[in-house]
Amino acid sequence: MKARVTVTLKAGVLDPQGQAIEGSLKGLGFPGVTSVRQGKIFDLVLDATDETTARAQIISMCNKLLANNVIENYAIEISN
Repeated sequence: MKARVTVTLKAGVLDPQGQAIEGSLKGLGFPGVTSVRQGKIFDLVLDATDETTARAQIISMCNKLLANNVIENYAIEISN
């Protein structure tokens, strides 16, 4: 089973990397960019046989390692 976890900063959390990327894009001639928020993507392959088990494992992974729940949100997509 395959899964993708997308981790993003919560609204209101400062994103200095996003601001640096925004400034660089403007410097490269893309003046229409008004905001950039950066995040991370994890592609996982699990040996779970059903989506419920896979989702429970991934939630545990996010809570223990992949995301900082104080400042980050995460979204999980699962496919076969």
